[in-house]
Amino acid sequence: MAYPGYPGQQPYGQPGYGYGAPPPQQDPMWGYFTAIAGQDGQIDPVELQQCLTSTGFSGSYQPFSLETCRVMIAMLDRDFSGKMGFNEFKELWAALNGWRGIFYQYDADRSGFINYQELANCVRGMGYNLNPQTLNVLMKRYNKNGQVTFDDFVACAVRLRALTDAFRRRDQAQQGMCTFQYDDFLQCTLCI
Repeated sequence: MAYPGYPGQQPYGQPGYGYGAPPPQQDPMWGYFTAIAGQDGQIDPVELQQCLTSTGFSGSYQPFSLETCRVMIAMLDRDFSGKMGFNEFKELWAALNGWRGIFYQYDADRSGFINYQELANCVRGMGYNLNPQTLNVLMKRYNKNGQVTFDDFVACAVRLRALTDAFRRRDQAQQGMCTFQYDDFLQCTLCI
């Protein structure tokens, strides 16, 4: 079974830079990361929310909610610390840029909202081929008065990516089926 892609996808690996990559101090995002990271060298949800608000990342849209910042970190939090390091920050930044581009593409009037059809187009644009029932579930979960905000769209995209990744890791034959132990299922779904 082919799995959908998503913006900013990078292979999993050990923290730190891989062979041939520049040290973090030479990366243009390093200074920005260190300016917002706590004394522990990590970013928590409140720091991420402040970062995204101060940069105006959401453009003319509303700032990201603390809950959306929590799920963004949870998507990349492989050690369940509730925080992210530099490499996770860069991965998130790439994913956010991709999701913003998709949202802008379908929010033609720049209202900051997309409707059901536009959400379906965005989901397809991210590489997911969901049935109408699943799209209805997404719309019911993320809409406000029949419209989905950019903040809620990002929360939706994060959950789709994280749950797809969790499923993919367990579907070794790539046939669209896997088996979860109860605790494993809860860990995959509750952390997002």
